[in-house]
Amino acid sequence: MNRPLNFLHLTTFYPPYSFGGDAMYLYRLCHALGDAGHQVDVVHCVDSYHLLHPAEPEIQFAPHPNVTTHGLRSGYKWLSPLLTQQTGRPWLKEKRIRELLDSKPYDVIHFHNISLLGPRVLTMESAQGRAVKLYTTHEHWLICPTHVLWKFNRRPCEKPECLRCALAAKRPPQLWRHTDMLARASERVDQFVSPSRFTARMHAERGFPRPVGHLPYFTDRADRDWQDPGPRMQERPYFLFVGRLEAIKGLQTLIEAWDQITDCDLLVAGAGNYEGPLRARAASNPRVKFLGALPQHELGALYAHALACLVPSLTYETFGIIIIEAFARKTPVIAHDLGALPEVIEDSGGGFVYRTDAELLAAIRRLTNAPELRGELGERGYQAFLRWWSREAHLELYFDLLRRTALDKFGVIPWEAKNTGNAGDMKGY
Repeated sequence: MNRPLNFLHLTTFYPPYSFGGDAMYLYRLCHALGDAGHQVDVVHCVDSYHLLHPAEPEIQFAPHPNVTTHGLRSGYKWLSPLLTQQTGRPWLKEKRIRELLDSKPYDVIHFHNISLLGPRVLTMESAQGRAVKLYTTHEHWLICPTHVLWKFNRRPCEKPECLRCALAAKRPPQLWRHTDMLARASERVDQFVSPSRFTARMHAERGFPRPVGHLPYFTDRADRDWQDPGPRMQERPYFLFVGRLEAIKGLQTLIEAWDQITDCDLLVAGAGNYEGPLRARAASNPRVKFLGALPQHELGALYAHALACLVPSLTYETFGIIIIEAFARKTPVIAHDLGALPEVIEDSGGGFVYRTDAELLAAIRRLTNAPELRGELGERGYQAFLRWWSREAHLELYFDLLRRTALDKFGVIPWEAKNTGNAGDMKGY
């Protein structure tokens, strides 16, 4: 019988001190591991969150008895993440991280978005036990100083011009990127994985020196949301946008399209630093409605009653977790044909991709006028969600990855009580 494992996850942002889908993935993963009886510690940087959002988080998240969070704070506040951003080292955070690493025999050390913990954190080891070390590329930070491959704040990056691009994005140039720090630190990680095949290829094409595997995201099942979704927010049919309100997310392209759409509404769930210009652009159109940032439990019914979820991102998403959140409610998706988004649509058959405004409008009108097509696409998306992007499917993939990595590193699986050497025969959750 397998014993419970000790996990340590290190990241810059973790709910509620977070902004995007990568933090939601980690939150769900930690709670799934906790539900399976494992002990989970999470290190995240509160100072980094407050650098971008001075107030306390508006939305709170439920804790888990098996998940302990360690929010890093320093008396120097914004200076802590700035020092790390410039030097690549967790200067004012290192002592606390080392104390946690030495506090118990960790079996798995898993790095996520470490942009404001710094690449040097990858070299840190647990003083007890034999740990497998993973890294998930939730963003393009390993190959892009701005994280998002959005060149000169204007377009998707076709080739690196990193210094000029960082200055255009008003990011301080990072001195450590002109050294071999990242290459040396990455050698101390046993396995890198990306949530999409596209992102893994992009890292290889941009010269990242280590191989990157594929471990897709997941979201929890939402059977109650599609079987009994609850009351509709409104009677008029609507399409749904969920996400951060930033220029790269492309909501402005939907607002422009809605000037030509009169028979359904566009509901917008989210907040962000581009919200003011977006609201101003939509002020004359009563069919575009901003709902603000909403907790996860309020999004289920919005997804379930939507004609489709729209994902118009203008740059290279690493996965598109909004897509599988819609699929979990049997709601189809219309996504921009860029980055990892078409990969998820093509793998599922649960929606459409578009390249031009005309194709976007055609897809919207097709679903508006064909409820039977909406049901067919939604069912395809849901069945793909069950196969690849549900909690159960993800945990099987995750633990298979841990076993293979342990065998490669140690020749055995340290946490198996009776190790046969065959990773495929054992379930660790």
